[in-house]
Amino acid sequence: MTALVEVEGLSVDYRRGRERFRAVEGVSLRVERGKTLGLVGESGSGKSTIGSVILGLAPAAEGEVRFDGRTVRRRSRAESVELARRIQAVFQDPYGSMNPTRKVAWTLAEGLERTLRLSRAEAGARIRETLHDVGLGTDVLDRYPAQFSGGQLQRLAIARALVMEPDFIVCDEAVSSLDLSVQAQVINLLERLAHARGLAYLFISHDLPIVAHISDDIAVLFAGQVVEQGPAQLIADDPAHPYTRNLVLSAPVPDPRVQAERRRERRGAAPDSARAAGDPRMLEGCPYALRCPFAIAVCHTSRPALEPRADGRAVACHRYDELTAGAAGTGGAIGTTAEEGAGHGR
Repeated sequence: MTALVEVEGLSVDYRRGRERFRAVEGVSLRVERGKTLGLVGESGSGKSTIGSVILGLAPAAEGEVRFDGRTVRRRSRAESVELARRIQAVFQDPYGSMNPTRKVAWTLAEGLERTLRLSRAEAGARIRETLHDVGLGTDVLDRYPAQFSGGQLQRLAIARALVMEPDFIVCDEAVSSLDLSVQAQVINLLERLAHARGLAYLFISHDLPIVAHISDDIAVLFAGQVVEQGPAQLIADDPAHPYTRNLVLSAPVPDPRVQAERRRERRGAAPDSARAAGDPRMLEGCPYALRCPFAIAVCHTSRPALEPRADGRAVACHRYDELTAGAAGTGGAIGTTAEEGAGHGR
């Protein structure tokens, strides 16, 4: 069965003065109908760039994006209008994504009247239904964005996407700027709407625990490349790539003893500044090699392929087999460091 969204071999270039900078390289993703794919990685890893290409806001240097089996790059005007309805977005800054000079009624009706050509009565009925779905009353329609809290405004941003009755929503750091309690409310809302409306999401975030909670599958991005991909809970509970493991260790936990142990593990895994200097995208080998405590010679000279593994995930790591074997023998800790395993690369 064809996935709702298919990204194949996507590479994206940006310009730095006269030079080209490759922000994303060779990324392939699938988002199934009614499912959520989480895209996680640190700032600058290329997550939002991928979302922008899917939304048609940025061009691809190589590769292809297909929605419901059709390429999004070459389409007629009628297809563009249909795509604008079926693909929507919710961004990080709810204040920045709203026109501060327009009331909520205008913001919610704009796409319905201009793009879908609905009558004012039809648009009004759909807006009222959508506001009810996101837990807001019709009294919000006569107010301006500045009159709402961040959580309320993000609900309005979700409502603006939902009124178009999309099949797929790109959530780009959609809860990152919200307080923890409000984050939980918005995530619960997104989950409820997904079940009620059969929505599919691309959920972009730097926060692995949040991504794991809401997602069916996860793709972990580092320096513009996918280093691990697979079922969300498997990756969150048992990370295989050294970078994914570092993301897990970086997540805050309520137990101070566990937090202290994680800090010790991160300190032990951190390479010195001389090794970590430079742009990982410019390396011949693994982009994580300069920061990886398990890197050996081959990691610096040969880029590992993203290969499927027996447990249902895919991992791009030359030392996957021995590191997972080491983890099994040590009760879950990833195996030998670069110094201990240096002989393997010679």
